[in-house]
Amino acid sequence: MKPLFGHDAAVAAFREGLDGGRLHHAWLISGPAGVGKALFAQKAALRVLAGEGTGAGLDVAEDHPTAKLMEAGSHPDLMRLERLPKDSGELARSINVEQVRGLQRLFGTTTSISPWRAVIIDAIDDLERAAANALLKNLEEPPAQSLFLLVSHAPERLLPTIRSRCRHLRLHLLEDDAMTSSLRTALPDADEAEIEELRAAGQGSPGRALAFRGLDIAALDDAMGVLATEGDRANVRRSQLAQSLSLKSAQPRYEAFLARAPSLIAAHARERRGTALAEALRLWERASTLAKSATHLSLDPQSVVFELAGMLATLAPKKADG
Repeated sequence: MKPLFGHDAAVAAFREGLDGGRLHHAWLISGPAGVGKALFAQKAALRVLAGEGTGAGLDVAEDHPTAKLMEAGSHPDLMRLERLPKDSGELARSINVEQVRGLQRLFGTTTSISPWRAVIIDAIDDLERAAANALLKNLEEPPAQSLFLLVSHAPERLLPTIRSRCRHLRLHLLEDDAMTSSLRTALPDADEAEIEELRAAGQGSPGRALAFRGLDIAALDDAMGVLATEGDRANVRRSQLAQSLSLKSAQPRYEAFLARAPSLIAAHARERRGTALAEALRLWERASTLAKSATHLSLDPQSVVFELAGMLATLAPKKADG
């Protein structure tokens, strides 16, 4: 299992409960996308299932029997709940109630080879309402020596009754050093220039940085930067950008643009004061809302890019907007 970088405080909090014999039965692991929430859950489950004497932090030796079973997906005391693939190959929209009820196969007997049983749900946000209610019964009356690790991208949307029964661990964006170490581990053949470009593009999220690899993010940033500094009164620049990102083959770069355009507006807002700051914050809110809904609502990419690019252009000083 790959190493976890940048979450020492969360690791220490989990180990404190484990080492003190007061490990909470349910942990809600939240944070920005791509920072390692699922990896944290996997490593925490491995550490607990492996038992005593397996080292510091959450690390367990790769040749440990428990690690081998987890790697093979065959550990009898572990269950993972996630969206299942449909016949079309696409993932189901949610985790259904039958999957949650299936946990009784784990809880209906004693542990097989580990001192604990563990359940990883990735992500708890994906549970349909009936499934959430079924899970709640397990959280309210947890079986002995059972651990629930619930990955969440939006914990504020969960049922309050689920949140209240969990110990909440929020993972944060990584600092530069942790980002660099994470990327070097994931991309051992990448040169320093590529690592630095991806580190900057990822903005604290290794997952986001890796998704941007090969997309020429520097050129995309340059195009957005020109809009924000020089404007686009004739709409030539935004039209060209919209056309280039609306191609089917450009879908990954389009998604990168959706992620980065609001961030660029936010960066400009941090440099402003007074009325200019208020205007930039309103612009950021509009851009964030549009970017988040674009994929979910299947909005026309060309129209979305044209509108977002227009928002970037309004950041330009008026004297430069010629």
